[in-house]
Formats: sequence, C-alpha cells, structure tokens
Amino acid sequence: MSDSPRPSALALTPLLVFLALFFGAGLYFTATGTEMGFYQLRAPVAILPALALGAFLAWRRGIKPTETLLEGMGQSNVMLMCLVFLLAGAFATVSKAIGAVDAVVALGLGNLPPMLILPGMFLVSALVALAIGTSMGTIAAVAPIALGVATQGGFDLPLMVGAVIGGAMFGDNLSMISDTTIAATRSQGVRMKEKFRENFKIALPAALLTAVLLFVLGDSGQTVAPSHHGWWLALPYLLVLVLALIGMDVLLVLAIGIAVAGAFGFVAGNYSAVQFGKDIYAGFESMIEIMLLSMLIGGLAELMRAAGGLTWLSDCIRRFAGAHSSRRAGEFSIASLSLATDVLTANNTVAILVSGPLAKDIADHHGVSRTRSASLLDIFSCIAQGVIPYGAQILLAASLAKVSPLTLAANVHYCWILAVVTISFMLFRPTKSAN
Repeated sequence: MSDSPRPSALALTPLLVFLALFFGAGLYFTATGTEMGFYQLRAPVAILPALALGAFLAWRRGIKPTETLLEGMGQSNVMLMCLVFLLAGAFATVSKAIGAVDAVVALGLGNLPPMLILPGMFLVSALVALAIGTSMGTIAAVAPIALGVATQGGFDLPLMVGAVIGGAMFGDNLSMISDTTIAATRSQGVRMKEKFRENFKIALPAALLTAVLLFVLGDSGQTVAPSHHGWWLALPYLLVLVLALIGMDVLLVLAIGIAVAGAFGFVAGNYSAVQFGKDIYAGFESMIEIMLLSMLIGGLAELMRAAGGLTWLSDCIRRFAGAHSSRRAGEFSIASLSLATDVLTANNTVAILVSGPLAKDIADHHGVSRTRSASLLDIFSCIAQGVIPYGAQILLAASLAKVSPLTLAANVHYCWILAVVTISFMLFRPTKSAN
C-alpha cells in the first residue's frame, strides 16, 4: 500500500452511495408500512454499486482495483471479526437450544428489581470489556444473556442490547489491554496509565449518567418469572464469562463455550449429536450476512484509502487546524479526525492508526498535551464505532437480536452521552500544556 495517495474528495463518494441506498431503502419501506423495512434491501447487496464505483475511481487513478479490494477484504482484523461472528452465532444458537439462557435468567438477573436490570446489564458488559479489552468479544459473550432477559422480562429489546453495546464500548475504551488503547498511546508516545486517567475523568461521568437513564427507562420492565430449567445449564455462560475475564483469547473462549454447551445438552438427555451439529451450522448461517458485509466494507474502505479519500480528509483537518491557533481548535481537530476516519473505515483501531500521526502533529502545533490527544483519539473512535449502523459491534448485536442496525444504533445511549460529555469538557475545561 502506498503511504500517501494523492488526495481526492471524490474517493469518499462510494460510502455515501452505500449509505444512501441501504438506509434510504430501509427508511422508505419503513415509512410505507412494510414489515422489516430494513431487510427489504440487504446491506451486502446495497454495497455492490458502491464497490463498483470505488473500483472505477481506483482504476482511473492507475490503482489495481481487484487487488486493492481483496487486500482490504483479507485484512487480519476483518478475518478475526468474521471468525468471532461465526462462533458467536453458534454459541448463541446452541446455548439457547439447551436452555442455558433461561437458566441464567432464573439464576441471577431474574431476581433483580426491574429498574436495576438495565443498569446491571450495562455494568456487567463494562466489567467484561474492561477485563478482556475487546468490545466484540464482550458483545458475543453478554448479548445472548441480555436477549433472554429482555424476552422474558418484557424489556424493550433494542434498549437492552444497546445497554450491552454501551457497556462494551465503555470497558474497551478504558481497558489497558484494548487494541485501541495500545494504538492511541503508542501513536502519541504516552504511557497507558496517563491516558487511562485522562479518559476516566470523561468516561466515568458519561457512564454514571447512562446508568441513571437506564434505571429510569428500566422501570417499564418486569421481574422475570422463574424458569423450570436446571440452574446448572447456566454454567456454559458463566464459564465463558470467567474465561473472558481471565484474558483467554475470544475465539478459544467461544469455541470452549460451544463444546461445553453441547456436552451439557447431551447430559440433560434432550440433545443429540446430530442436533448439536445442526445448531452450530444454524448459528453460522445467522451470521453470513454480517460476515459478507464486514468483508465488503473492508474492501470498500481500502479502495477509498488507496484512491486518496483519507488523504483528502486529513488535508482538510490539517488546513482547519492551521487556520485556528487555539488549543481548543487543536482538540476539536483531533476529535473530528478520529471521528471521521472511523466513520469511513468502520474500525476504531484502524481509525486510530491512520489518524494518529496527524493527530500528534496537530497536538504539538497547538499545545495540546499528548495525553489529551491520545484520549481524544480513543474516545471519538469509540463514539463513532458504537453508533455507526454498519460497524462490527452493531452488526453483531443486531444479528443476534434480529433488530434493525439503525434502531439499535439509536439505543446505544452511552456513546451519545459520551459525545455530549466529552464536547462539554473540551468547551469548558481548561486545557493543559503540551507534554
């Protein structure tokens, strides 16, 4: 890959084409009363014209479109997401089939007052993400439990799953072993504990406000009725959470969870090896759409990058920063750079790696502390990644919950509150000198 393609605003239009087709069609069918409006034009189909346009724009600039597309689709982080999708789908399907979800609800969460269930789910998700450093792994482990609680307790499903996603983004943003934390601190040359302290001052108020909001909204639910399933069927879920908390690789955690859930089903006497295999494949099938979309978005992002789209964006941010000399202008430039790059790449780690060098230059030029710069990079990539409906986190949760990604994005209250709190800090809190 070339390091600095010639800037081109036109290179960003393929993403706009995809969003216009997919969300435009979804909103149209929903407005006309069509059931499941956002599923009338599937996202992997809606992105095809965008890919064609991206390939054409790349070809015009002398770039080999097929090789560039495949390079983006085959990135290691994209392939990792696809494997997580497959295993998460299989684990959710198998565990539900053996009665594990009902057992978890009856064992613990079902005994909580209704108004504490949503904040409790947010807290559980946050703690798991903080421990394992991955929002994707957290959603894969916690979302199936949330689905069971929402279904049996009469809670709004998008609201419940949104609480899980919000907690996952909160924990991932603060975790010392998160790839976004590592990328942000290394790109800015600061220590992790310094960045953690800076992030914590902003993220904690946002998390507390989210918990209060979920407490109020959770009053509409009801206490879950006891289940007749044996409590021991909840052990596969508890095992997955424990293994995730001790830092085991998410793929291995989910694989062990699938095997243990199947074994428990055999012991219960109502589950056969044939059905086990069918449920695993059914879980795979439930994730095919988001697997395809994730790979195609990876390819589209690489086509736009190679054609100069991200370079053009960086130049715009650089010109804005250069035209304003205040430290606050520097902070907003870094925030805008991180946010826009994540919207275009749909990957918060990639967004930080791409925008990190320019963010460092802006911080040095405007007297923004490197710690603040690292914090803003991570926070605003987290905000974007938590609410873009075509991001991996939303897609995974939407596939598990069978709800519209757009509806789910509107219910990730933590990320929206985090945006308001962070901007308020940037506007009203005195900035520190560069370090």
